Amino acid sequence: MKRLFTPNLYVALTHYPVINKNGDTIASAVTNLDLHDISRLSRTYGVRAFYVITPLQDQKILVERIVSHWLKGVGAAYNPKRREALELIRISDSIRDVSAHISSSEGQAVKTVATCARTAGDCLSFRRLRAGLKSGAPHLLIFGTAWGLAQEVLDSADHVLEPVTGCTGYNHLSVRTAAAIILDRLTGKDG
Repeated sequence: MKRLFTPNLYVALTHYPVINKNGDTIASAVTNLDLHDISRLSRTYGVRAFYVITPLQDQKILVERIVSHWLKGVGAAYNPKRREALELIRISDSIRDVSAHISSSEGQAVKTVATCARTAGDCLSFRRLRAGLKSGAPHLLIFGTAWGLAQEVLDSADHVLEPVTGCTGYNHLSVRTAAAIILDRLTGKDG
């Protein structure tokens, strides 16, 4: 089987700053399913690291406990494939810290690409981002929890990716589902 290109791509799942259904900026709770599914997705599509962003100490402890179970605990022996995926998880306080860490380790500035279910001005197409990934430059794909990334994140990103849309006016995918569709469009076999 022909090996596909592996992009210099990082993923961040942001729990702050995100918005609630009223548009207020909040910090959302970490969910076990997001950690498992997005880490497995990241491993499948060659993502270099999966950052879980939350400034909340209790949520960081929760992530550490879940990851520890699968890396060092009973889960490590029970399901080595799950361990391999969860090894990609890194915990961080902020998008700024993640960007600085990646830029420092890569020796060049990381390109930040925010995702949004709403059309936000001049969006970057999947096709253009896929082509950009082939350059080898590091990219950070930023996903939001709750009702999506706060406007300040969209405004500060280098790009906002076009939304995933279906064939109806309904557009409220889980972050796990949106991440799967987006990573497949960006790095999958058929693009």
